[in-house]
Amino acid sequence: MSKKLSIVIPVYNEAGSVLKVLDSLKELPIEIEIIVVDDGSTDGTRTLLDKYSKSNKQIKVILMEQNGGKGTALREGFNHVTGDYTVVQDADFEYDPNDLITMFKFALDNNVDVVYGNRFSSKRFYTGMDWKNFLGNNIVLPTVASILYGQYIPDEATCYKMFRTNVLKSIPLVCKRFEFCPEVTAKVRKKGYRIYNIPIKYMPRTTNAGKKLNALKDGLEAISTLLRFRFFD
Repeated sequence: MSKKLSIVIPVYNEAGSVLKVLDSLKELPIEIEIIVVDDGSTDGTRTLLDKYSKSNKQIKVILMEQNGGKGTALREGFNHVTGDYTVVQDADFEYDPNDLITMFKFALDNNVDVVYGNRFSSKRFYTGMDWKNFLGNNIVLPTVASILYGQYIPDEATCYKMFRTNVLKSIPLVCKRFEFCPEVTAKVRKKGYRIYNIPIKYMPRTTNAGKKLNALKDGLEAISTLLRFRFFD
């Protein structure tokens, strides 16, 4: 019996890239379901998604009434997944969807519960990341997470986080924004799950190109989230 991968895509004002991402995902040679959660876009993304989903029945589109943040959109999307594993996909091309094949195969072949895509592996090449993001993602967050949760996680902030679906659904998430990443990391580690790391490719985009994460603000929020769920929850 084949296994199915659920791909949850939170979307906010990504009219220029989201359909290209969906087209790329549809070509993956594995059984998938795609759940797109539009988080109150105002740039025409909603209209594009509604039209696209009518001719692509394997894609489910959820339209949030107002912008609630990436974490809010993800929590809504997770409520609808039916696959054996679930992964997060952003609505741009910073990540290569083909890497999901490698991650999914690793999870199935090794019967593991949690797999993260590692952008900083020496076996893959990446370029162009802003130095503040590089410092936070490659040094600060891995160090803090390692000290607090007893496992070295080389890319804690990666988008490509894949979970056995029943494990993910057992995690009581409360995130609203970008704190999804540190919250889910903290909670799967506190439950005793090991996080496996697989090399992936990465091509970062700039703020001018639509990147929404703020290195300082969201980096500090990530650290405070890791601390909060280690000691107070």
